[in-house]
Amino acid sequence: MSLLCLSATDVAEVTSQFTPSFLQTLMARVFLVLSRGSPAESTTPPRIVFPTQNHTALFMPARIAQENRTMDDKNNGNETEPKENNHNTNILRGTSIKVVCVPTSPSDTRGLPASTLVLNEETGAVKAIVNASKLTALRNAAGSLLSVNLVGPPPKDIVHVVAFGAGVQIECHLDLHLRAFTSIRTCTIINRSLNERALKLADLLRSRFPEVEIVCLAHDATTNPSSTSEPQQSKVQTALLSAQLIICATSSTTPLLPSAWVRDGTHVILVGSYKPTMHEVEGALVRRALLTSTNRTSPSRLVVDSRAACLAEAGELIAADVKPEEVVEIGELVAFGADGELRLPHQGHLADTGLQKHSEAENRGTSGPVTIFKSVGVGLQDVAIACAVVDKAQELGMGTSVGWS
Repeated sequence: MSLLCLSATDVAEVTSQFTPSFLQTLMARVFLVLSRGSPAESTTPPRIVFPTQNHTALFMPARIAQENRTMDDKNNGNETEPKENNHNTNILRGTSIKVVCVPTSPSDTRGLPASTLVLNEETGAVKAIVNASKLTALRNAAGSLLSVNLVGPPPKDIVHVVAFGAGVQIECHLDLHLRAFTSIRTCTIINRSLNERALKLADLLRSRFPEVEIVCLAHDATTNPSSTSEPQQSKVQTALLSAQLIICATSSTTPLLPSAWVRDGTHVILVGSYKPTMHEVEGALVRRALLTSTNRTSPSRLVVDSRAACLAEAGELIAADVKPEEVVEIGELVAFGADGELRLPHQGHLADTGLQKHSEAENRGTSGPVTIFKSVGVGLQDVAIACAVVDKAQELGMGTSVGWS
């Protein structure tokens, strides 16, 4: 028996082979399993947390137990074989445990050490150990991309994306979304300061996407607005008002932007907060996602990865007193065809979600409906992305095999 070890370099090389379409389809199947809520299909025990002198250690086991059939297969009794492709996302089966250590010191900038153990489904032995330092950010970005394609503006209309933060979450989000939406002409990064990390991220994106204008601005929402220079604040406001897509990935306890700076019809992605004390946006913006459009009855445009987890952990939703019936799980919006292909609105496969797109005339104000995707992350995503990485690494002959028996 051997153990496959995948380093950060191995993981980067493997994941570079994954297309945006593959990644969002993988997450779509995960969210579909999650929303079904069947113990026969998945298990996500509570994470184990305990403090050490320098870190808080988190152990997060999860399992996807069986083949994930499409919704159409389930409803229509279609037993056809899954469509074959380079990276088969039709079969989700695996068991893993992710170990993450969060530094106790705010000054520790070395990142979050993270590793995922993947089990052999037949023998129960550990099949692989994967450096997962960037996998959490990648699976989060893939879920966010899915949300844009399900409830956000039509891809051809997305020309400006604004991102708050400059860490690995934002790097993965921007890389994936700029690859997926070639219509984007401008990308604005807003960070508390124009520090080395923010400037390096801007340079990295310029090298990867030379056709996109990359702008970097400083704006600290935790300080008095008067402390930010008027020209700089004006630039931030102007950028937000021209954006069709806003991505927030910070641990801020103070809203990063006022609701009045967000245009109607904008899609807002929130992946930073995971405690009741954290708030990336103010309640007024959250409530705009609960509005129905003119002369139309529709459900909430507030979409979450997990209803239970978000209402318990997401400070923005808790502060806005959002009720369970006011949110929709993203897995409830996912639909697959009998051919195993993910059905998306902009492909002419508009599912009956009630989250129809606004017309351009409806998107000129700053107090009307927006769409929001709030994600706190779920363990099943870790299983899916880790297993996909291991399978692809084995296909490519990558990693280091260690004798273990």
